[in-house]
Amino acid sequence: MKPSTDLQTVKNLPDALAVVNRESKTLTEEPIKEAYSLNSNHEIIRMLCEVECLQHVAVPTKDVDTNGTVPTSSIVSSLLKQLKMCKALEEFGYFLGVTKLKTIGNARINDESLKYIDFLVAFNCRTLLPVKGEVMIGIVHSINRFGVFLKSGPMKIVYLSTRKMPNYYYFVEEGEEEGKPVFLSNDLSRIEKDVVIRFTVFATRWNQRTRDIRVLASIDGESLGPVTTAGFDGFDF
Repeated sequence: MKPSTDLQTVKNLPDALAVVNRESKTLTEEPIKEAYSLNSNHEIIRMLCEVECLQHVAVPTKDVDTNGTVPTSSIVSSLLKQLKMCKALEEFGYFLGVTKLKTIGNARINDESLKYIDFLVAFNCRTLLPVKGEVMIGIVHSINRFGVFLKSGPMKIVYLSTRKMPNYYYFVEEGEEEGKPVFLSNDLSRIEKDVVIRFTVFATRWNQRTRDIRVLASIDGESLGPVTTAGFDGFDF
């Protein structure tokens, strides 16, 4: 079995847990966490979810040790690689990290070439889902006359259209920085490359091909717009 990005998210797990339970005696019954926001004390935290998942993890047979067993570290390493390939889910957002490894099922060799050993792994992970109306921080990485592209944490495509940045006007600077595109507001606030922007999520769209969530941003409101340019590179989770 080759590594797969076909991840199953679990909101209500009786059947799925029964499968794991038959393969591993270490799993105990416990309440399943629904994927709700954690709290509302901070804008970013409100978009974090704790999700329980099942994943078939393919571990290369070369990782089998001299005792004929596969180290847990190899299974976890393969799981993290597969989550990185999967990147995000439409319903729950971007994977930020595994918070708890619940159980690892018995090994199965399902590939005709015998190159991989398959384990059914149950685990909890944290995800980030951009939600309409939430306030976020991003850094400008590209500008054209129609708007601005931002990066924010795992989200590489956040678009701020000129329609959602009222009282900002596009021009190209002359002089020492000739050819540099800038948006300038009536109060002389500047939006240019590497400037940090505080914005609200106006709309989102899932892209299945790239497994990305495209975000439309807005700075039409109070306390929104340029923040600082002091060496900030978005949020790292």
